[in-house]
Amino acid sequence: MENKIRLGIIGCGAMTRTHSKGFGSEELNEKMVITAVCDVDEERLQTAKEVSGAAFATTDYRKMVDYVDAVLVSLPHDLHYSVGVFFARNKKHILMEKPLCNTEAECENLIRICEEEKVVLMCAYPVRHWPEIVKMKEIADSKKYGEILQMSIWTEQYTKYAEDSWGASARLGGGQFFSHGCHYVDLLLWFLGEPDYGTHIGSRKFCPWLLEEGTSNVVIAFKNGAMGYHFGTWVAKGTKMGYDFQIHFENALVSYSRITGKLEIREGMDKGAEEVFSSQKITEISQNENPYDKKTHLEILHFIECITENKEPVTNARDALQGLRVVWKLYDAEKHRTMADLSGLGLSK
Repeated sequence: MENKIRLGIIGCGAMTRTHSKGFGSEELNEKMVITAVCDVDEERLQTAKEVSGAAFATTDYRKMVDYVDAVLVSLPHDLHYSVGVFFARNKKHILMEKPLCNTEAECENLIRICEEEKVVLMCAYPVRHWPEIVKMKEIADSKKYGEILQMSIWTEQYTKYAEDSWGASARLGGGQFFSHGCHYVDLLLWFLGEPDYGTHIGSRKFCPWLLEEGTSNVVIAFKNGAMGYHFGTWVAKGTKMGYDFQIHFENALVSYSRITGKLEIREGMDKGAEEVFSSQKITEISQNENPYDKKTHLEILHFIECITENKEPVTNARDALQGLRVVWKLYDAEKHRTMADLSGLGLSK
């Protein structure tokens, strides 16, 4: 374990099981080792201990502190703040599952404490690290196809919390938009820059187990004239879009579908409507053979490198807070049936 970062896992439920698929990465295992796991459920805890190879397992996260250099916090949202503060004050680096915290004050305080203690605080937004999304950002930044007109993101899935689950309570901090849509607000800000104004419309239809919306539509106008759109639902019983990302540039459409795994460029559509398909040139840049792998090892690898190389995470906590401020502003405007003023909520450069 010499020179390897000792990582602790706090919360061994569904979210951690997703991350566990990435822990076997050879590149990652050269730089870190899982030394401790924690969960209040003894059965989940023992399973996590066996799967991870961790030497130490506990139901009390405070007992982990001497066994780790850094932690992945995958707990109910309302616990993010208190657990984060504990490890920051003990000078442990933190990879915090999204959303960062449930309130603006909690986010601000946790960020301040981590800066005081000089520890890395990174928000777990793995989509930023998907190779196909990184390639789309490179294409956008290159201006090869001109400026962006619109970026649209669809996430259609079925996610039902049990009635006694923390996710079906106020502990979630909001609805589908807050809990899951924060990923895609982060992406829209990353690609499109300074937001100007926007609107959110959410619905609890077909998801009575949630206190807030299970389906949401978000439209954001940006200062540069671009538009961003996100449709997200947790009550889909079928899907054609799955997880789908499209960017309309001045001279092309660039898209990535997690259903097909294809990253494509479509251009040359300069004919009339009757020839719309035949006039397109379609270039397949890549095809992911396992598109529903979240590739969380890339996110964790970046976290470890930020610790060892003293780098700022691409999904740093201050940018994560900016994205949540957009969510909260949109929620508030929705209550008053008005547009939200999103000025000043772009990400740091």
